[in-house]
Amino acid sequence: MAVEDKHISYRMYLVAFTMFIMAIAITVKLTNIQWVEGDFYRKLAKERTVRNFVIPANKGNIYSADGSLLATSIPNYVVRFDAVAPKAEAFEKNVKPLADSLAVLLKKPSSEFQSGLRKARATKNRYFLIARDLSYTEYMKIKSFPLFNLGAYKGGIITEQKTVREHPIGKIAERTIGYERVTPNGSKDGKGIEWAFRKYLNGKDGKILKQKIAKGQWKPIRDVNEVDPQDGYDVISTIDVYIQDIAHHALLKQLRQYNADHGCVVVMETKTGKIKAISNLGKNPSNTNKEADSTYFETTNYAIAESHEPGSTYKLVDLMALLDDKKVDTSAVFDSYGGIITYSEKKVRDSHEGGYGKISLARGFEVSSNTVMVQAVYNNYKNDPAQFVNHINDYGLNKPLGLPIKGEGIPYVPQPGDKRWSAISLPWMAFGYGVSITPLQTLTFYNAVANHGEMVKPQFVSEIKAWNKTIKKFNKEVINPRVCSPETILKLQAVLKNVVKKGTGSKLYSKDFSMAGKTGTAQANYAKNGGTEKHYISSFVGYFPADEPKYSCIVVVHEPNTSMNNYYGADVAGPVFKRIAQKIFTDAPSTNEIKNLNKKFPNQEKSYSNYYTKAQTKQNTIPNVKGMSGMDAVALLGNLGLNIKVKGTGKVKSQSIQPGQIFNKKTTIILELS
Repeated sequence: MAVEDKHISYRMYLVAFTMFIMAIAITVKLTNIQWVEGDFYRKLAKERTVRNFVIPANKGNIYSADGSLLATSIPNYVVRFDAVAPKAEAFEKNVKPLADSLAVLLKKPSSEFQSGLRKARATKNRYFLIARDLSYTEYMKIKSFPLFNLGAYKGGIITEQKTVREHPIGKIAERTIGYERVTPNGSKDGKGIEWAFRKYLNGKDGKILKQKIAKGQWKPIRDVNEVDPQDGYDVISTIDVYIQDIAHHALLKQLRQYNADHGCVVVMETKTGKIKAISNLGKNPSNTNKEADSTYFETTNYAIAESHEPGSTYKLVDLMALLDDKKVDTSAVFDSYGGIITYSEKKVRDSHEGGYGKISLARGFEVSSNTVMVQAVYNNYKNDPAQFVNHINDYGLNKPLGLPIKGEGIPYVPQPGDKRWSAISLPWMAFGYGVSITPLQTLTFYNAVANHGEMVKPQFVSEIKAWNKTIKKFNKEVINPRVCSPETILKLQAVLKNVVKKGTGSKLYSKDFSMAGKTGTAQANYAKNGGTEKHYISSFVGYFPADEPKYSCIVVVHEPNTSMNNYYGADVAGPVFKRIAQKIFTDAPSTNEIKNLNKKFPNQEKSYSNYYTKAQTKQNTIPNVKGMSGMDAVALLGNLGLNIKVKGTGKVKSQSIQPGQIFNKKTTIILELS
């Protein structure tokens, strides 16, 4: 019995000890919760009932130079259905009228909607999709439909709103206008003006404090925001919608005609560097059949991002360096040696079989003779190639332009002493091989010649505005105030005009409209698979009008179809340039200033004086109007009350009533003009 009591005592002690330990543990835990982790749990409780919600700022718009809307934000709606929410009676009464209404708006069979709604009801689907990508007008209509007009709790309508970026002018200049997006990993990324100027466009989000109430709903705690949102500013681009439309469709037409892989065109205002149009079109990436015609899209900003061998358009660099160093003049004569010369066992060939015989340097440039231009550069710089390369560096062609738009291509110019420099580097550079630059770099260089030596930086945005208030203005930025001497500029302008007048660009010549520029045809992929994958890059770069340049322009077309053997720059890229130039100055509303408005012309002044003298003289006899212009004679005789009949055009040759005869009003006089 004593033993048993002892066992009971041990059990009681064990239970008491266990309870004591538990009491200590509870005390420690409570203390820990209260004092150590108290702030955390209080914060957690507050977050579950009180939360700061973001109030998105309205994103600014992007406008063209002429005020057209290029990019704007609009609300986009998704409508879903909580099939459990409506009562059975309400659902059965309204399901068919709802399906009928949805069918009319969304252009689908009513039976399809009714079947879907009933299935959602049967499966207790609380998130059944009705429609997505709805406009505000469409959303408001759906809200008024039977059943949905009962609201979220009685009608089961669920709406989700998001803001989407739209381009009112469509796909034109889409890559340059750009975008901003959130990547799958949560980071932000983008392209074009949207991304480059996001700090102005995006504004600053606001905050509002809300408290959780029944059924997962949140309501504001106070009437005012914690932080008010600040709307983004508007960005005014330099793009002119009319010129952009011309450039886009001119390029598109040529790409389709030649079934080319891709191409680009840029139109720049000569004096300011403002980009008035930029189009980048490539084949649909999903279409792997290169022989088949395909739709073209703005897939890559080739004008900015694609650095490639320029070919013959680079020869202007040669000529500028040679003339500025006074190494040779444009009249210097070179032998083309039958169209083939050799450097380090590598042949340089002219496109014209048999060469051009002996011709001047200027003529060699005009007909784009590789042999002539290479000789001129190699003979004068072979002992000091750094002197020639330093000119290229001074022109800024060895480094990016430093554009605000992301993704600028990296140029390459071999430097003497580099590992990649070889015996053929200098001659190959002379006709545009072994170097890489972007189309926009090439255009910037040619624009400097058009702008009398001043090189300006390409500009895509002119100002930042908040309504009508200017926040920031972007003025002309000069890269190089003088790329070469004025004498050299005049000579370069002359040969560029002659390229179009009587050189490789002669197909583009028009006596009614002057242009200046240079053709280029570069052979690409010549090292791949033993040269079996060769293709061509056709280009034309220049400015117009030739005498008083207002715009410069570059056109580059990659991989045009070679079946007709007309893949040269003058055939492929040149017509695009000409179409753009002519359309701008024939179709576009004129903004040119009227010059010499007050200038007086002696013959005109004499004619007016004679008319005025006769008009002021009170007469009842017929005046002598022989030799007067028909318009003046009619006005004079009409003011005397005579009826006039006119035969012919020009000046008065004869009059039916002789001068000096007395007349009565309403007498008819016949004038013969010649």
